[in-house]
Amino acid sequence: MTMPYYVSPEQVMKDRAEYAQKGIARGRALVGTTYDNGILIVAENPSRSLRKIAEIYDRIAFAGVGRYNEFDQLRVAGIRHADTKGFSFSRRDVEARSLANLYAQYLGQVFTHEMKPLEVEILVAELGITAQGDQMFHIAYEGTITDENEYAVLGGDTEGVRDRMSGAYRRDWTLEDALRACVSALSGPERTLAASELEIAMLARSNGQRAFKRMDRSDIDSALKSRKVGRARSGTVKASS
Repeated sequence: MTMPYYVSPEQVMKDRAEYAQKGIARGRALVGTTYDNGILIVAENPSRSLRKIAEIYDRIAFAGVGRYNEFDQLRVAGIRHADTKGFSFSRRDVEARSLANLYAQYLGQVFTHEMKPLEVEILVAELGITAQGDQMFHIAYEGTITDENEYAVLGGDTEGVRDRMSGAYRRDWTLEDALRACVSALSGPERTLAASELEIAMLARSNGQRAFKRMDRSDIDSALKSRKVGRARSGTVKASS
């Protein structure tokens, strides 16, 4: 009679965590940050057809990194939940906090009970009436929720991007400054990201009830070019002084 192979629960959890972390780290990073008029989300995404950032409801946005088919299923489920709750009760009853809790419960359930965890990290952002009401919830692969007040970094070289964002972040900065800082944090000192490699969207108080707006690539290209011009001018001034 052969004895069954035994693995301790601690080792099982550790192996699942390492498996999920490796899958997420292979993906391209994403940054979300608050600015003076709302919330900006910038993702490195060269695909023209696959979206990492999406609208969930009037003032709620979703972003994900990792395996696309897995976080896209979460996006669809979130839209259905928000639509059902808004129709059954009131549009004001649809909140990012309750949606983030549902995501966390589901991810935690899969991580604990399924053989393979979901290789995803997601960000749920809600635009407030004022800047004090803006919210960003970072949900990890095992269901942990982190309430981010200034900026959130998901996937890729998380530590490197977070360090660069930490040095650049300014409270109540403009959309242009926030966008440039996010792109610089994602690219790092050794790369340059073109407009075709970026996906950018925002929740802006100036957009009305449907606060979500996606930035097209011509606008992204213009913003990146203005950044290069600014750097060139600052370099010229420095050399002449």
